[in-house]
Amino acid sequence: MAYDYQAAHALDGTIGAISEHRANHLAVHRAPALAVVLAAPGHSAEVAALLAAEGTVEARFCGPGEWLVLAETHAPETLAAELDARLGARAHVCDQSHGRVVLTLSGPDAARILANGIAVDLHPDAFPVGRAANVRCNHLAVNLARTGEARFDLVVARSFAQALVDDLKTMARSHHLSVDFATR
Repeated sequence: MAYDYQAAHALDGTIGAISEHRANHLAVHRAPALAVVLAAPGHSAEVAALLAAEGTVEARFCGPGEWLVLAETHAPETLAAELDARLGARAHVCDQSHGRVVLTLSGPDAARILANGIAVDLHPDAFPVGRAANVRCNHLAVNLARTGEARFDLVVARSFAQALVDDLKTMARSHHLSVDFATR
């Protein structure tokens, strides 16, 4: 018996369309291309250099020899295969496109909103643009990256996406946050 599976975003049906974006906005990305790269023993520096040289992806450091790679120009189905071909035996690549959700929090109060649930110093001197870290947002494991002066990306496991959105809404209660799917 054949089954026809329909792909659905983890937050479909939970986020309604909004009429206007407020100054502080949480954008939910529909189809990100994501992969985890784990360097083989002794190849961390080489893999880091290869990922830095690849201009079409953004490699976020997660830990020694581990990166979360995001790409806007790649299809979710092809990113892991292209990274695997480029890195070869120097690294192990695992597609995470359908297992994680990417959120972008932007606005003048973005750092203050995050400070309500994240125990990391988000001052631009301590956490500059381009920095990424695995953190806890309240009780959830999140990869946090500063992608602009007042802009942060949060990557969370698909099964915890709704809980993270609910937590962010609570954390932003006094900051007039709007939430919608991203248009890009």
